[in-house]
Amino acid sequence: MAILLMNGRLINPADQLDGLFDILIEDGIVKERLPHTDEVLSLMEKKYDSLRTYDLTGRIIFPGFIDLHVHFRDPGQTEKETIETGIKAAAHGGFTTVLTMPNTSPVCDNPSIVEYVHKKARNCHSTEVLQIGSITKGMEGKELNDIAALKEAGVPAISEDGKSVMNSALARRAFKIAKENDLPVFSHCEDIDLVEGGVMNQGKMSLKYDLPGISNSVENIIIARNIFLAEETGATLHLCHNSTKESYLCVKLAKEHGIHVTGEVTPHHFVLCEDEIDPNNANYKMNPPVRTAEDREYLIRGLKENVFDVIATDHAPHTASEKARGFKSAPFGIVGLETAAALTYTYLVKPGHLSLMQMAEKMSYNPARIIKKDYGDISVGKKADLTIFDATKKYKIDSNEFYSKGHNEPFDGREVYGKVVATIKDGDFVFKVEGEKL
Repeated sequence: MAILLMNGRLINPADQLDGLFDILIEDGIVKERLPHTDEVLSLMEKKYDSLRTYDLTGRIIFPGFIDLHVHFRDPGQTEKETIETGIKAAAHGGFTTVLTMPNTSPVCDNPSIVEYVHKKARNCHSTEVLQIGSITKGMEGKELNDIAALKEAGVPAISEDGKSVMNSALARRAFKIAKENDLPVFSHCEDIDLVEGGVMNQGKMSLKYDLPGISNSVENIIIARNIFLAEETGATLHLCHNSTKESYLCVKLAKEHGIHVTGEVTPHHFVLCEDEIDPNNANYKMNPPVRTAEDREYLIRGLKENVFDVIATDHAPHTASEKARGFKSAPFGIVGLETAAALTYTYLVKPGHLSLMQMAEKMSYNPARIIKKDYGDISVGKKADLTIFDATKKYKIDSNEFYSKGHNEPFDGREVYGKVVATIKDGDFVFKVEGEKL
C-alpha cells in the first residue's frame, strides 16, 4: 500500500528544501516528492489501486530525528527503563533512530551484548536502536576492548559515557584504533580527580545552598586533552553534552584548525541555568550540571553559529525513589526524549536563535553524518523516516503522559510550543497522537 502525505511544510537539510510538498511513500522508501498542487492526489489515485492519504496542512515534515545520546538501562537496570519503553518514548518524541550508551549492567563491552540490544530493538518494529560499545572492559579504564570486534557487531561509535578514560596513554591508543576502524569516539568529558563530590555547578548558587560544586575545569580539561588526541591520531571526536563557555571556545578553535571534532548540546543545558535550580528537587541534578547564564549564552551561540553540530537529549531515566534521596545522594540525570523537540522549538526556534532548517540539521541531518548513516534526508530513494510536527500547539509538559518509565525531569508544568503529532519509521506510523486528525 502506498502512502501520500499531502501539503506539509517539508524541511530537508540535505538539499536545503523548505516548501509545501506532497510525499509519496511505498515499501518504506520515498518514491516521489512533488510540490503540492490539487492535481497530485488525482494523479496518485489513478496510479495506485490502494492509497492512504494524510492531510498535513499546517504541519512541518522533518527528517526523522536522531538522538546520539540516550540511556535505555537494558540490560540490568530495567526498573528504570527497558528497550521497549525507551523505544516508545523515542517514537513519542519524534525520534526514528537513537544511540544507546554502554553503561548498562553488565557494561556493553562485547559483541554479545550489542547483539542482544539490537535483536530486542528490532523485535519492537519501531524506532531503530544502535548500541554504542565501551572503550574499556567493564568501563574500568584499565584495558581496551576489542574495538574491531565491536565494530563487526554493529556499534556506530565507542564511548566511556558516564566517565572519561583518565589514562591519557590508554585514551590515545583507543583513538588510534577507533581511527583504524572508522569509528567516532563519543566523549563524556570529566576529570574525575577534580569532581570532589560535586553535585551542581560551582558558583554563587552552590555557595548559597551549601552544596559541593563542579567547576568548569572538570569538563574543560578533558575536552582540551581529547581534542589534542584527535588531532594527533586523526580520529573523529564527538563531544557529548557540552555545558561550558570554554567548550564553545575549544570546539570553535579546533574546527578552525581542521581537527575532526563535533559537539552536542542538550535541551536542559540551553534552557536552564544555575539560577533556576531548586535544591529540594533532584530532578535538577544532572552531569554535567546546568551552569551560569553566560555559559548558556555561549551554548546557544555555538548552536546558532554551527560550532555545535547536534542537539541530543542524554535521556537518563531513574526511579522516583532514587530521585527522592535528595540533591546530594540522588543519581545524576534526567529524561529528555519526549520533551526535546518542544524545548528546541520554544527556546531556540521561536526566539530566532535557530531556523527550522537548523533545527532539522541538528536533530537529524548532522547526527546521521556523524555516524555515517544515509539517514536524515527526505529525498527520492531515501528511507521514509519522518517526524510530523505541529508548531502551533501550545501546552504544558505533563510527565504523566510520558511513555518512558522515567519521569525525572525539571520541566513538568512548563508551557511550551510545538508537538510531535506523528512519527514514521521505514514508511510505517510508529507513533500518532490519538484523536489527532491527519
